[in-house]
Amino acid sequence: MSSFRKALKSRQKNHHERSQPGFRKHLGLLEKKKDYKLRADDYHKKQNTLAALRKKALDKNPDEFYHKMINAKLQDGVHVAKKKDEEVEVTEEQKKVMRTQDIKYVEMKRVAEAKKIERLKGELHLLDADCKQKNKHTFFVDSKKEVKSFDLATHLNTAPELVDRVFNRPTLKTLETKSIQGAVEPRGVKALAKQRNHQYKILSQRIDREKKMFVITQKIQTRKDLQDKYKKVKVKKETPNAAAIYKFEAKRKR
Repeated sequence: MSSFRKALKSRQKNHHERSQPGFRKHLGLLEKKKDYKLRADDYHKKQNTLAALRKKALDKNPDEFYHKMINAKLQDGVHVAKKKDEEVEVTEEQKKVMRTQDIKYVEMKRVAEAKKIERLKGELHLLDADCKQKNKHTFFVDSKKEVKSFDLATHLNTAPELVDRVFNRPTLKTLETKSIQGAVEPRGVKALAKQRNHQYKILSQRIDREKKMFVITQKIQTRKDLQDKYKKVKVKKETPNAAAIYKFEAKRKR
């Protein structure tokens, strides 16, 4: 019975931890062993880290060099690789289209643009386009004397004013026997040339637009392919003018 009475919690004393003496109140709370243990463990951990870093610095090769030493920077305490301005992978315009449009819509617009380009090429024939490669026409003569006296207009049997034209260059006989159709006055010829240059400008813009849509289509398709859980290796990184190239592991279809 006495043992039971001793075991009763209601009869036990409340053991209070020792408090800071009154003359040491200005030092704060009295440190207990568990507090000292946390502080000591933290101190020893820091000392061990410093010793390891000191040993690593002593063992380091002074001629050691890595490209990341100059190609990386600290950002919020984390090493981040530097990216050059010209190495932008995706332009803002491409990001906007890829976020808002589906690949089928982009491909449909690209095909429509390609058809318009073919139609414009058929109308203009690219006869006097600036981007067209300049052709060369070589004439052969028998002697050096003929070379000196060679007259291109006489050889082509056309008017000297029409020699520089690469298209619609009639002969003298045609000019004498048939009436000239189309613009004859300088003002009309200049207006037609201006209209033709405008058409070439539209054609160039459409070609650039079609190329951009093709690149966006490739980038969207690449992102869809990357969602497959297959092993892949990046062969070529992404650029503003081309999608990234990946090599996927071959899988046998069952």
